[in-house]
Formats: sequence, C-alpha cells, structure tokens
Amino acid sequence: MTDEGDVHERAEALKRLRSLLESMGSSKVTLIGDVMLDRYHHGFANNLDSTAPVPVLKILSSEETPGAAAHIAMGLNSLGLSVSLHCCVGDDREGRVIIEKLSADGIGTSGIDIVPGRSTLTKIRFYGSRESLLDKSQILLQADRGPRDDLPEGVSASLTASALSSLSDSCAIVLSDYDRGVLTTDGAQSLIKVASDAGVPVIMDPKLTGLDRSRGADAVLFEIRGLDLLRRRLTASDQAEAARSLIKTYDWGAMLVLGGVHGVTLYQADGEPMHLPCSTDAPLQQIGLHDAAATALAAALGNGHSMADAATLAAAACECVLSAEASHEFVNRTTLGVWLDELAWQLQISDR
Repeated sequence: MTDEGDVHERAEALKRLRSLLESMGSSKVTLIGDVMLDRYHHGFANNLDSTAPVPVLKILSSEETPGAAAHIAMGLNSLGLSVSLHCCVGDDREGRVIIEKLSADGIGTSGIDIVPGRSTLTKIRFYGSRESLLDKSQILLQADRGPRDDLPEGVSASLTASALSSLSDSCAIVLSDYDRGVLTTDGAQSLIKVASDAGVPVIMDPKLTGLDRSRGADAVLFEIRGLDLLRRRLTASDQAEAARSLIKTYDWGAMLVLGGVHGVTLYQADGEPMHLPCSTDAPLQQIGLHDAAATALAAALGNGHSMADAATLAAAACECVLSAEASHEFVNRTTLGVWLDELAWQLQISDR
C-alpha cells in the first residue's frame, strides 16, 4: 500500500471508531481476573532523611482506585458497555473499597467473591516533587501488600463457572491474569474454548510465566520488554520473528505489543506487522496501559470490528493513558473520543 493509501485507510479507521464510540450500545463483556487496589500518595520531597540517603515525602493528598481487572471494568463501563465481572477480594477494608467504588460507578458486584481471612492485593505508590522548583512529580517508591498464601482452588473454580455461565449473551470476554490464582490453566482453557466455539472474541492479558493459560486466545497483550525477553530466549533474529513463533506455538489470533512512547505494534499469523507510532507529545506516565488496551480491544472486537481497527483503538486508548495524571488514567468515552478527533486532525494536517 502506498503512503497515500495508508493515510486514507487510517482516516477511514478513525471515522469507523469514532462512530463506534457514538453508537456503542450496552453489549455485555464478560471479565474475569485478578483485582487490586491502587493507592496513590502525592506530596513534596524537599529534604533527605537525617539517618539515611532517602527523601522524606510530605504527603498532601491521597487517592485510591480499583486496579487490574477492576480497572478494565471501569473502562468498559465508561464506554457504555455492560460488564459481568468475576473476581475476588479479601474481607478487609481494601476489598470493601474496591466493591464500593465499582458499585458507585454502576458496575455490578455480584460476581465478586469475598474470601474470608484473605488480604486484598494493594499497590501503594508514592509520588513527589520539589516545592516551588518542580511542578512535575515522579514516583519515588512502590510498596505492594497482599496475600501470602495461594488462592484456594475452590474460589477460582467457582469464579470460572460463573464466568462460563455469563458467556452466552456476551459480545467479548477479557481474561486479566496477574498470576494471583483466579485464572488457572484448566479454567482459562475452558473459558477460551467455550467462547471460541460460540464465536465470542477472547482478549487476554497473560503473565509471561503463564502463557499456557492463554492458548487459543484471539488477541493477547504484551509489553515490548516482555517480547524482547522471549525473543532472546527463542534466539529469534528480531521481535517480528519471535512474535510469529509465539503466535504459532500458542495458537493466538494476534499479539498486540505495547511500547509506551514507542507506540503499539500488531502482529498476526499472516501479513506484515502493523505499527502505530505514539502521537503523544509529552507522556506523563505508563500505569494502566494494559488495562486501556484490553478495554479498547474488547469494545472493538466485541462490536464486530477488524483486528486492525481494534489495534488502532487500543493505540489511541494507550495514548490517553500516557497523557493522564497518575490515578486518573482509566479510559472513558469522552476522553477517547476527543483523542480520536485529535488523531484525525493530525492526519489531515500531515496530508496537506
């Protein structure tokens, strides 16, 4: 395809996706996976501790937001989609906060199991800047707190069964795997098989240590660092060769590789890779890229769009995240629509 043809096709894709956002119905997406609570502390780090060479953070504000699969649920809900969420939390304050915040957004929580005696995974991030010197804050520390024991098998089996029962009237299914026990190999494979037999697109965000669980998925998400690690393990000549090998080995329909400021690349079994450069001028952070991409893929594929269109929407969603402040990075219909309009305008300018 010529450069002119590329520009025309991209312009048409942006029009289709803008129309999708405007006409998005309340189609149901089944979502299963691990959830967590993301906690953010913001403040000034003006001084060093008197006993160690570490900054002292004067906390000025704190925020909490549901993360991982719960974060995807918020994104899908904000696009106007109905979400059937299947996950678990502990019987602690953090678990209650996740349920309360999802409920406040109108997301059903009946599919959330509360596991007695279990702690909810919590990621605590500390952001600091220098007062009167630096406006832009940076992350100083991340602290993780959560369960020390494996999730009881009965919990994952119950969640898998409830997700299976939700598939019959779903337009897509998303499996968000943080290797915390909700998704087992048998459970994930049963979900993928039933969905595939029913013609329901399967989007999966797998852990590198659990790729067997993703076998047969229509689209899988990778970070560029993860693909490069596997490239070295496979002794492949480049990332494209590694991607083709992985797609063949695990019978994936496609692999979407997230590169942050380096853009997004779509690999499929046949054809050349499709690279979408990052259009964000000044990226602020990268937390939530996977969740944004999974949200966009489910919205596009679940509404009958091509994998190329889905990748284009995912790239735009990732750019919304890159441009957002920490703790405000989930994708919503308004922000994504504005960004699609911006991309279309940039395309018109570049084509003059």
